[in-house]
Amino acid sequence: MKKRIFALAILMVAVLFSNEIVAQKFQPLDKSPMDAAAFPSSYRVSDKLVKVIYSRPQLKGRSVAKLAPAGKVWRTGANEAAEITFYKDAKFGGKDVKAGTYTLFTIPGDNEWTVILSTAKNVWGSYFYKDSEDVVRVTGKVSKSEKPIEAFSIAFDGEDNNATMYLGWGDTLVSVSVKG
Repeated sequence: MKKRIFALAILMVAVLFSNEIVAQKFQPLDKSPMDAAAFPSSYRVSDKLVKVIYSRPQLKGRSVAKLAPAGKVWRTGANEAAEITFYKDAKFGGKDVKAGTYTLFTIPGDNEWTVILSTAKNVWGSYFYKDSEDVVRVTGKVSKSEKPIEAFSIAFDGEDNNATMYLGWGDTLVSVSVKG
């Protein structure tokens, strides 16, 4: 009898603690979910050249120009500014960049975008952007996408250690070379 009471007591304690774990409050899915893009893009390749972590705002009937106005510094996504990590020294848009993590800002334009790597860390938006923290500024070439892109997206394409980073949103594609 004592063994059964002891076993029942253990079971009740386990149920009590398991309810505490289940009672945790998790945040709902973000409206602009976080994503990552890397080169090489295969998750099975651990020897990466570059990776970007960013949030993906959606147009939802709005224009790119309204959400990322021409001539103004943009966080390159939503929420926290995008972060780009180079795992080895590289050429970004033809300019030398040391291995490390940087904040990725952009200045949209009609024919070209300025793409900025900054030393700023843990930045919400671009509200406190300082050009004194710029590492490099390069020109991103603008072209038109074949299909509209609802959610802001970043992708890489290339071979070996020669890649192109693409930023896509609406009918806009911006490309910047990345070479290891």
